[in-house]
Amino acid sequence: MTQPEIGGIAPFFIVRDVPKALAFYRDRLGFEITFQGPEEDDIFFGIVQRGAAMIMMKDIGVDPIPNYTRDIKKGFAPWDAYLYVPDPDALAAEFSSRNVEFFKPLMDNDDNLRGFEVQDIDGYVLYFGRPN
Repeated sequence: MTQPEIGGIAPFFIVRDVPKALAFYRDRLGFEITFQGPEEDDIFFGIVQRGAAMIMMKDIGVDPIPNYTRDIKKGFAPWDAYLYVPDPDALAAEFSSRNVEFFKPLMDNDDNLRGFEVQDIDGYVLYFGRPN
């Protein structure tokens, strides 16, 4: 029996300001805003997407808690999302052209991954990369 395919997964981030978070992902990281609302003058939920990667975000009136802040800087949980990228070098070059600041630069890490980290405006750390 063949298993049904799962096309992707979307992290759900608690953010301080949904319109600002959506703008960061759109303008800095090249994502498309696929939903914002529920109303034009009351945007507290949003979704961005780029390729198969999707991120949902919502303002619920509490501060965001990125993983690295919970792990007391031991480095056991450094990322909030891993985004598989077949060519991290090309994506890093694109982000550099958009003046995106890297949290950690493009490199081969100790886990045999090639990629880089970006921190969003709410402190969430995204790893863009692939296995070496």
